[in-house]
Amino acid sequence: MFESIFLGIIQGLTEFLPISSSAHQRIAGEFFSHAQDPGARFTAITQIGTELAVLIFFRHDIKRILLAWINQNLRRQNLSSEEKQEARMGWLIIIGSVPIVILGYLGKSFIENDLRSLWLIASVMIIFGLILGWADHHGKKIRTLNDLNLPHGLMYGLAQSLALVPGVSRSGATIAMGRLLGYTREAALRYSFLLALPAVFGSGFYELKAALEDKTGVQLFSLTDTFIATTIAFFVGYAVIAWLLKFVQTKSFMPFIIYRVFLGSILLILLSQKVINP
Repeated sequence: MFESIFLGIIQGLTEFLPISSSAHQRIAGEFFSHAQDPGARFTAITQIGTELAVLIFFRHDIKRILLAWINQNLRRQNLSSEEKQEARMGWLIIIGSVPIVILGYLGKSFIENDLRSLWLIASVMIIFGLILGWADHHGKKIRTLNDLNLPHGLMYGLAQSLALVPGVSRSGATIAMGRLLGYTREAALRYSFLLALPAVFGSGFYELKAALEDKTGVQLFSLTDTFIATTIAFFVGYAVIAWLLKFVQTKSFMPFIIYRVFLGSILLILLSQKVINP
């Protein structure tokens, strides 16, 4: 149970920071007594907890978007200009979710079995940390969510699909894309939060259904332990969202970039010295 509690805390702390929650869960597993990967299924299910935190934190925004989208597309009502903007955001979330859904479905087996090498994760942590640093430093700060359009939504979506590789970081990839497209840090972060909802919930509940049907737990963890980790991830994740939105108003992502490069470098050293297994 201690291990599931610890992994729940890690999930909550790292899901929204641009440092990759899946990479941290994979790394943490090597330092437990069994020294094994917690697995993609465990990671996907615990992400339900952090996405529930997004759902509750942004509940008013999500309610406005959902109602406007329904009124426009199902009820065929006339909308105010503000409501049209909300309905448009609903379409952009749907469109931006398409790339990761398609790639995740087509590459499921490859992602779960071939992309969880610690050598790959360490390298990706460093490389995408540097990419995020460059994008954050050189990106303009002129666009808000009102400027979001279809091409940008698709580009955000393609960036999000890179997070299928542990170590990239879904939030890191989408934030980097947003900064390259000229969006403010807060705008890039907010869309990143909303964009994750369909894909992460879909993946999480798909894996939860599979775990319940298997009746064998979630690889190394029982369903009870997984539920505990998911619950902890929810509470920790909620606190991180509140903190991060305030942080980006006055600070850059540089602390996270330094951390990514440092952790990736340490991991490469440990792997080369055979302290941990790849």
